[in-house]
Amino acid sequence: MREVIEAALAGAEVSYEEPRPGAFLVKLPGRHKLATMVWLIAGDRALHVEAFFCRQPDENHAEFYRWLLTKNGSMYGVHFALDPVGDVYLVGRVPPAAVSEDEVDRLLGCVLTYADEGFDRALELGFASSIRKEWEWRAKRGESLANLQAFARFAEPRPLTAGTDGGH
Repeated sequence: MREVIEAALAGAEVSYEEPRPGAFLVKLPGRHKLATMVWLIAGDRALHVEAFFCRQPDENHAEFYRWLLTKNGSMYGVHFALDPVGDVYLVGRVPPAAVSEDEVDRLLGCVLTYADEGFDRALELGFASSIRKEWEWRAKRGESLANLQAFARFAEPRPLTAGTDGGH
């Protein structure tokens, strides 16, 4: 299985290291989540796939976890899971007989897609207050807001329109 994984990673032209035999740490570059680190661990009974997605949410827990569970129903190869402290991971197991170069490539593609495409929504659901505070802090100091632009629709303070008193 190790040789198949190595060949798949070479073919995918991704950055990786093998800290111990059969355990590969792969770096997948993204657009929303700048990098997703994925463990591919070849075991006797399965290929274990694991990638950190985000830390446990600060707020809006019910909606955050509902969103994760709703996503799980349509995912291939991996699913969202929590570690003992509540941080969120993408995890999966593949039987050795199903491990091929194409399958490893497909799994990495799925991890990247789920992590990258779902990242902004997860942050919006579970960390909106922190994002608003960060936006305000950066704006006051004239710091770049570039990596917060995905959240502008709810994080950027809205100017009062003419004829309103802001509800006072």
